[in-house]
Amino acid sequence: MHDALLDWYDREGRSLPWRIRPEDRARGVRADPYAIWLSEIMLQQTTVPHATPYWFKFLERWPTVHDLAGADREAVMAAWAGLGYYARARNMHACAIAVSHTLDGVFPSELDALRALPGIGDYTANAIRAAAFDAPASVVDGNVERVIARVFAIETPLPRAKPEIKTQAAALAGAGPRPGDYAQAIMDLGATVCTPRSPACALCPWRPACTAFAEGRQGELPRKEKKKPKPVRKGVCFHLTRTGPGGEEILLRRRPDSGLLGGMMELPGTTWTEDPPDAEAIRAAAPSDAAWLSAGEVRHVFTHFQLELEVRTAHLTGAADAAPGEWVAVERLDEAGLPSVMMKAARLGS
Repeated sequence: MHDALLDWYDREGRSLPWRIRPEDRARGVRADPYAIWLSEIMLQQTTVPHATPYWFKFLERWPTVHDLAGADREAVMAAWAGLGYYARARNMHACAIAVSHTLDGVFPSELDALRALPGIGDYTANAIRAAAFDAPASVVDGNVERVIARVFAIETPLPRAKPEIKTQAAALAGAGPRPGDYAQAIMDLGATVCTPRSPACALCPWRPACTAFAEGRQGELPRKEKKKPKPVRKGVCFHLTRTGPGGEEILLRRRPDSGLLGGMMELPGTTWTEDPPDAEAIRAAAPSDAAWLSAGEVRHVFTHFQLELEVRTAHLTGAADAAPGEWVAVERLDEAGLPSVMMKAARLGS
């Protein structure tokens, strides 16, 4: 199975900008652990097409881990805006500092040393070890889970099947040569051939060994436990503008480091609760006593809940007061590093 997958990968594997393909390695090209690490952090909970432009942008702005470590954290957070899961950006910056200051800019290749760095868990450590160092590692993402569940016809539904899948995946990963290529090959197999719906079994190098295919059940696996409906939270945010020296400005504030969207810029607003905020909560959260008008509502889906956020707008005139915050030129709002939900709200209020 190992050799069959590598043969397929040599022919059909994806060309990704951070990946060193076998033909590249034959020409003496070596992986850059910094670039690999950057890609793996970005790809957590994010698709390749969405992450790729960010990867290029970060490498252009901060070409080495020393450059990223020396960057202002707020600048890093702003550049990350739109990738979601913002704790990753904070941990990424902390990891860059650790590698730069305590490891002389050299990423370790051992799993325990990688896991000890901020923001690097078991999956990411294995992925870096495989892709950057061509070292034995079992990389199990959602694509690999699907492949393994079908090959071995694992009936236990996800997520309870994860330990069994990891055991089977590790046994296969340690069975042959070119461990780095193997790890990337099995992820590619799940991403391009063994897809969630209508898998292209006729093109699969593991079809002869696949129990689900032999039984005609590849479309049924992996089984998944039924998800509970996501709870809904509600809130109000305030789109407050004024005419500044250089044109129209909007009031933003920075969220606390801890919690959801930690450290990111936002429109001022109420806390997000199961029940709509009452009049007193809205009054207390408003950054000004201006005459507020409702501009409508934005909806956003987070991992654990859905948000319904009413946007209220007002424009300050004369000497009207506003709560502390940061006034940003409206024409430069795209550079402020707003997370997606806040960019939606800002656009609705404009």
